[in-house]
Order: sequence, then C-alpha cells, then structure tokens
Amino acid sequence: MNMVEAVKHVLGNYANFTGRAARPEFWWWVLALILLQIVTSIIDGALIAPMLGSASFDPDAGQPLSLLVALALLIPSIAVSVRRLHDLDRSGWWYLLGLVPIIGPLVLLFWYVQTGTAGDNRFGPAP
Repeated sequence: MNMVEAVKHVLGNYANFTGRAARPEFWWWVLALILLQIVTSIIDGALIAPMLGSASFDPDAGQPLSLLVALALLIPSIAVSVRRLHDLDRSGWWYLLGLVPIIGPLVLLFWYVQTGTAGDNRFGPAP
C-alpha cells in the first residue's frame, strides 16, 4: 500500500469505526496529514495572513486554512486510529487513553507501531 491508496482508503471510510486498519495504512495517513499541515501552514503564512492585514508569517495572524483542514480531517483520523487499535485486537475505547497526559499518547504510540494480529480477530478479517 502506498500513500495515495492509504489516503483514498481512509477518506473512503470517513466515519467508519468498524473493521481493521493495517500498520501501513495508518502510518501513510499520518505522514499525509503532517505534509498537508505543513503546506496549509505555509499558505496561511504567505497568502492568507497578508490578506487579513497581518505581516507574512506573523505568529499572531492565525491560521484559518490550517484550522479548517484539521477540523475536516479530525473524524477520519480518529476512525483510522480506532481501526488500527482493532487490528491489534483492542477496543476502540482505548483511544481515550490519549487524554492521559504524557503516558497515554506514549502507550498509544507503542501500540500503533506493533504488528497487528495475524488472521481474523473479533473485529473482522485481516486487512
């Protein structure tokens, strides 16, 4: 699976919290999000900030385009994270562990890098 296929699959399952997501699908999605946020931040700083009356790349100018993109992709990001947890044979409710400061995100990161369960599990067939 490459980045384009992963992004298409995640966006095709926009709010699908059932099933499983393989490790490549999850990490290609994360990389695509990081690259997209970098691009939208540059556009916000170079084009939108001057249109709003601020200097280019002014830290106080705000980033409306980046905010809209982040909000639009929030649900598919949560959904692919839940499906990744399902691939590890864990409930999607474990995603809330990320709300625990410092330790929670580290535990989730540790789980996300692990290989999923081989074969079928209670959340469906292997991706």
